[in-house]
Amino acid sequence: MSAPPREREHSTRSRANPGGARVIEMEGALAFGARKPAWFKVPAPGDPRYRALRREVDDAGLHTVCQEAACPNIGECWSRGTATFMILGDTCTRRCGFCNVKTGKPTHHDPLEPLRVAQSVRKMGLRHAVITSVDRDDLPDLGASAFVGVIRSIRRLSPGTKVEVLTPDFRGEEMPLARVISERPDVFNHNVETVPRLYPLARRGSRFERSCRVLRDAKEMGGDEVVTKSGLMTGLGETRDELLETFTVLREHDVQVLTVGQYLRPTRNHLPVARYWHPDEFSDLEREAYAMGFQSVAAGPLVRSSYHAEQTLAQAAAGR
Repeated sequence: MSAPPREREHSTRSRANPGGARVIEMEGALAFGARKPAWFKVPAPGDPRYRALRREVDDAGLHTVCQEAACPNIGECWSRGTATFMILGDTCTRRCGFCNVKTGKPTHHDPLEPLRVAQSVRKMGLRHAVITSVDRDDLPDLGASAFVGVIRSIRRLSPGTKVEVLTPDFRGEEMPLARVISERPDVFNHNVETVPRLYPLARRGSRFERSCRVLRDAKEMGGDEVVTKSGLMTGLGETRDELLETFTVLREHDVQVLTVGQYLRPTRNHLPVARYWHPDEFSDLEREAYAMGFQSVAAGPLVRSSYHAEQTLAQAAAGR
């Protein structure tokens, strides 16, 4: 097995940022701003449905991962009636090396947020709503009650909408997870993000084994009523064998749906891209994952956790 990428940090200072910015470099990694392969070209969003949904989100003062993470599929997903809402504010208590969500001490408290999200879901006519959040390790229940409130509100105001939750690991505590699963979301998603070897580099504050346990516990609590899902990125220095080993562990923890996509470096302050995986390599990973028994797999350079979420749920439900 290859050694972990060697990381080097330095600070840059400017008049706008006299304290200096954290800049990450890795030997052998691709330079920030280097030209991406041709397969990353996607049409710019802008059809009428996309514009209408964006106005609704902006007017309601809501956050979406689609916007926060600059997802390349935002136009396609919003046009198809799927959107991912980020609750509990836009400030995370953890600092993953790949994530573009800002970190710090959260101050967000909006008891009406679940209702506002549900009202927007109804107005937008969404068929599939994904609810995620920043990590809120500062809260007594780690944010579980907010997920409960959103699920209940959507069920009441938009009963035809499928609800998928993409939660943090709740620090491995069972009670917050049990509260969320008791509401029977259609899909419970928790992303492991990368292979175990790279956790110290990419997911400081998290543990691969803990994330797997959360997924297994969610399935045991939810049974056949809840589909379990997880996702990974490529491009941080992992190998094909490591990915396949990780897939195997996820299946052993009863994960039914898998997504695999290419990591894209948001800024110079984030982990660099070790390499771009070719679409043929993603096709190979998808075939291997199906052979392991996953009921639905989406693998490709532009695949993100919520990509074609409605279709993957339908596939998984058919295979139950």
